[in-house]
Amino acid sequence: MTELPNEYGSDERLRLVELVNRVLDRGAVISGDVLISVAGIDLIYVGLRVVIASAETMKDRGALPRL
Repeated sequence: MTELPNEYGSDERLRLVELVNRVLDRGAVISGDVLISVAGIDLIYVGLRVVIASAETMKDRGALPRL
């Protein structure tokens, strides 16, 4: 079998696939806050929360309704 040349080695690709698989299997939460103020006066506050997981993981944890 001939291996196709690529700019990334197979180890990096395998690690990326394993990372994506683990995140989708277990889930991850990313949260952050953004505050915009002018002259010491708070004008805009935004709270952010992102959940990354597969639909199967979310159903198992009760975050999605079962169909």
